[in-house]
Amino acid sequence: MPPRRTLALLLCASAMAGCAVGPDYHRPEVPLPHHYMEQAAVGQQHAAATVNLSKWWEGFNDPLLTHFVSLALEQNLDLAQAAARVTQARAALGASNASLLPSGTISSSAARAYQSTETPLGRLLNATPNYDRWGTAYAADLDASWEIDIFGGLRRAREAALADYQASEAGAEATRLEVAAQTADIYISVRGLQSRLVIARRQVRVEQELLAKVRLLYGRGLAAEYQVRQTEGELARVRATVPVLKIKLDAAMNALDVMLGSPPGTHRAELAKVAPIPATPKFASLGSPADLLQRRPDLIVAERHLAAANARIGEAISEYYPTFSLSGLLGSATAVSTGNLFTSGANQAAGVLGLRWRLFDFGRINAQIKLAKGRDAEALAAYRQAVLRATEDVENSFSALINNEEETVTLAQGETSLARARDSSSTAYQNGAASLIDVLHADETVLEASDARAQAQTGSARAAVAVFKALGGGWQVRKSGSVATN
Repeated sequence: MPPRRTLALLLCASAMAGCAVGPDYHRPEVPLPHHYMEQAAVGQQHAAATVNLSKWWEGFNDPLLTHFVSLALEQNLDLAQAAARVTQARAALGASNASLLPSGTISSSAARAYQSTETPLGRLLNATPNYDRWGTAYAADLDASWEIDIFGGLRRAREAALADYQASEAGAEATRLEVAAQTADIYISVRGLQSRLVIARRQVRVEQELLAKVRLLYGRGLAAEYQVRQTEGELARVRATVPVLKIKLDAAMNALDVMLGSPPGTHRAELAKVAPIPATPKFASLGSPADLLQRRPDLIVAERHLAAANARIGEAISEYYPTFSLSGLLGSATAVSTGNLFTSGANQAAGVLGLRWRLFDFGRINAQIKLAKGRDAEALAAYRQAVLRATEDVENSFSALINNEEETVTLAQGETSLARARDSSSTAYQNGAASLIDVLHADETVLEASDARAQAQTGSARAAVAVFKALGGGWQVRKSGSVATN
């Protein structure tokens, strides 16, 4: 091809390279309310401390909780898998970037052969005077090729790879948020179960004292047998709650060890000392439902998958059009000796303009385009559904937090009243106006109220964790599109 014509073709290709077939991506609008239904109530909550979404676990003011969450973010194996997926997506993006650039290879060879005289060529050469059946050939070449992305198929593929990479980054952050939330939730459950176990053992002692008193009265003929049997049954019921709580506590401690990337039992000694249930923190800023689109990593994952699916439509459409490529060779070859290599007579060069066009394969291309559009429609529906479920998560977690806190306050008030009633019965017993059985029954009632209050307090703290998780836990998107923390 004459040099001028080649130059003109390259200029034309460069001018068209700014175009890319297929739809350009625009993030879809999802109608969302301006505020959450329970936002005002959550903002007015009375809590132990105020905390921002960044490192929200520190707001519980529990050093061991903070330690365990930090340890989980360093050692959790789900996070290791997520990091490996990011590495894979980054490699795929690198391959897509490389496909837009020219590629080149350097090759060289040296061959020595012994010619047969029984082949047609061998017979012809053998008739030549002084024919040497041994032959040697040397070659050294530089090959270069470049696929000209006139219609943007390669660029759409790169867009898809970039969106997939960004989705993998956001997915890793979603895993971090999940790990932090699960670790905090399990830790709070451990403390709640420990508190309930202490209460249950106190209940057992109270029931034992009550049974001993009833048996004494029964032996004196001052109590009926059914009272003895009823008290025995109540003692058995209370005793049965202890192993049930121990099973749950062991399971929670084992689950916490696994979250920390350790064998079960590794951190049990650190948890052996009973500590209070962490107090629920107050939220400094709740944002709005629209903020979830930039804050929740799972929504970022869904949106980036949608962007990738949109780009793959253009990649499929580009197959309608021809693909041009340029390739060239510059090298040297000789069949005499290496001393002649790279001399003017041994130099060789070639230039090739390639064309590939699936001219009679439009039926398959149509199917590929329909497949890409179908996946794009599925990704769009998945994104919208993810947004709705995210707002549902927030509303549900707000409701759980508010109602659990209300339950905790109510039960705490009831516990205080029952404790006063128990003190009154104790005073009456000392004055001879009440029996010891009345006092023990009052103790039993107080402990039952304490157990209910401990369950509600645990539920309130766990609901706070659910709120932090539902709000996105402080993860945000950088301007470049990748995910970062506050």
